[in-house]
Amino acid sequence: MTEVRNNWTIEEIAEIYHSPLLDLVYRAATIHRENKDYAEVQISSLISIKTGGCPEDCAYCPQAARYNTGVDVHALMPLHEVVMAAQRAKDGGASRLCMGAAWREVRDNRDFDKVLEMVKAVNSMDMEVCCTLGMLTENQAQRLADAGLYAYNHNLDTSEDDYKRIITTRTYDDRLKTLEHARKAKLTVCSGGIIGLGETEEDRISMLKTLSNLPKHPESVPINALVPVKGTPLADQPRVSVWEMVRMIATARIIMPRTVVRLSAGRTEMTTLEQAFCFMAGANSIFAGDKLLTTPNPAFSDDMAMFELLGLKPREAFKNGRPNEVKEVREMSINEVIG
Repeated sequence: MTEVRNNWTIEEIAEIYHSPLLDLVYRAATIHRENKDYAEVQISSLISIKTGGCPEDCAYCPQAARYNTGVDVHALMPLHEVVMAAQRAKDGGASRLCMGAAWREVRDNRDFDKVLEMVKAVNSMDMEVCCTLGMLTENQAQRLADAGLYAYNHNLDTSEDDYKRIITTRTYDDRLKTLEHARKAKLTVCSGGIIGLGETEEDRISMLKTLSNLPKHPESVPINALVPVKGTPLADQPRVSVWEMVRMIATARIIMPRTVVRLSAGRTEMTTLEQAFCFMAGANSIFAGDKLLTTPNPAFSDDMAMFELLGLKPREAFKNGRPNEVKEVREMSINEVIG
């Protein structure tokens, strides 16, 4: 069984990343097959519970208020709509629902109280619940955990050296502190990055080093390919090739052997054959459903057909155990919430 390490060097990761592609994929696939459930793929569904109007300046994001991208601003989604979206996702095969809000940070207000109710409701549906809400304090992370949150997503996006070119409204350290707060609340951590931002291969390797040398590896690492959006500063960036995605996935699999590696944004541009290469390289999670927040994504039915062809099967919820027992939460049926 491959050893889990938290002391990778840049040189070691670079040697892995730059190895001949087929050798790299073979090594990653061999490590991936040490897991007896290697054919299982976690299916997550991502919904935007509060869209647009974000004060941040992330150069890739169509939800930033300062960019004219045609994204309509929507207030926080009502609870019953979240529950219905969760049920559609579950019916489509998803075991996890990730709720994203275009906030810079969580604030202790009525909207956060409503998010906590959403977490409780989806948790009661026997689905893993993930949130991506921006920066949060240790106390806010604990409140989410007490409501039944399973995972918190906060991506590093790129390397620390490249970060200021992409985002100036928060620091790299801010992101790491949020991950630390999630850990202290005993939430599982979902954190990865985006390739195709104009970064160098050294930046990609540096980001992977940061993730793999955290005190505990993230339970989920999403690898995203930039989806350029008109109106953002990165609108004219060329799309990355599938082989760059395969290199990132395979390297992540080798240096973080127990982590769920998610083939995330950019799948709409990939053929089934190209996605199969990503699964061979160690990807074992996808986002399913027709949208990722505001960008297109393959439909559930297309993914199920691909799974059947490739001999993959959906991973059940809570495969690695349930989160801390929800405190003072009354079980709610779907009918109660909608009614």
